[in-house]
Amino acid sequence: MDAAALQTFTSPVVLFFLLGLLAAFIRSDLAIPEAIAKGMSLYLMAAIGLKGGVAVSKSGMSGTIAVALGAGIAASFLIPFIAYAVLKTFGKLDKLNSGAVAAHYGSVSVVTYVTAVEILEFSAVPAAGFMVAVLAAMETPAILSGLMLAKGGDKDATADERREMMKEVFLNASVVLLLGSFAIGIVAGPSGFAEVSPFFEAGFKGVLCIFLLDMGLIAARRVLSSRAITWRLTIIALALPTFNGILGVFAGTAIGLDVGSAAAFGVLCASASYIAVPAAMRLALPQADPGVYLTMSLSITFPFNILINIGLLTALSKLIGGGVI
Repeated sequence: MDAAALQTFTSPVVLFFLLGLLAAFIRSDLAIPEAIAKGMSLYLMAAIGLKGGVAVSKSGMSGTIAVALGAGIAASFLIPFIAYAVLKTFGKLDKLNSGAVAAHYGSVSVVTYVTAVEILEFSAVPAAGFMVAVLAAMETPAILSGLMLAKGGDKDATADERREMMKEVFLNASVVLLLGSFAIGIVAGPSGFAEVSPFFEAGFKGVLCIFLLDMGLIAARRVLSSRAITWRLTIIALALPTFNGILGVFAGTAIGLDVGSAAAFGVLCASASYIAVPAAMRLALPQADPGVYLTMSLSITFPFNILINIGLLTALSKLIGGGVI
C-alpha cells in the first residue's frame, strides 16, 4: 500500500471535517447558518456537475462511459439486497427498517464523492469527468430496491402521497442540479466554461472546506444525541462501506476504468446517502426510524469514508491498477 491513506489526513478538506468533529465533541457553539450551508451545497453540486460535463465535452462519449453508467445503476440497485440481508440477520432490525437502511447504502453521497475527487487529485490520480454522470445515475435505483425490500412502502398511502414520493425519487434537487449542470457543461464546452471558471474553480476548495466543517459538526452532534444505534449496527455501518468499496474498485478496474475513476467508483459504492434517500423514506416509509438510518449513514459511515475509506480505496485502486485482477 502506498501513502494515499496517510495523505488523506494532510488534505485541508479532511482537516476542516476533523475540526467540525472536534468542535462538536467539546461542545463548542460553532455553527454554520442553515441558509449558508444550503447555498454551499448547491454551489458544490453545480460546480462538480459543470466540470464533469466540460470534461466529457473534451473527450466525447465512449463505450467506457456507457459501461460505467450501466455498472453504476446495477450496483445501486443490487447493493441494498446485500445490506438488507446483513441488517436483518446480524443487525437484528425488522423488515421495514432493514429496507429503509439498505436503500441508503445503495445510493450515494454527493459530498463524499466531491471530497474523494479532491483527494484523488491530491494523490495525482484524478477521476474522469464522466464519473459525475455515474454519481447521478446511482442516486435513485437503490430507493426502488429498498422500497421493494420493505414490502413496497406504505400500502395505505394515498395516490397523492405516492406521486409525491416518486417526485422525491426522480426529481430531487441533487439529481436535477447534477444532471442539469452536467448537461450545461457538455453544451458549453471548454470555451463556454472559461467565462464562469473563475467562480466555479477559484472558490471550490474553500467552499468545500467550510461545508465539511459544517458536516463534521452535524455528524458529531447526531452521534452525541442518538440513542437508537446498537453495537451491531455500528459494525455494519463500518463494514458495509468497506466491503462495497472494495467490490466497487475491483468492478471499476474490471470494466476498464483508469486508477482514479476506479477508486471513485469504489467510493460511490461505499458511500451512503443522507439527503435524497432520507427524504424519500420519510414519504414512503414514515414508520421507519430516522434515528437509525440517518445516524448510521451520516454519523458513522460518512466520517469513516471521509477519514479512512477514501484513502484506502485509492491505495487499493493504485495497487490493482495494472490490471492484476
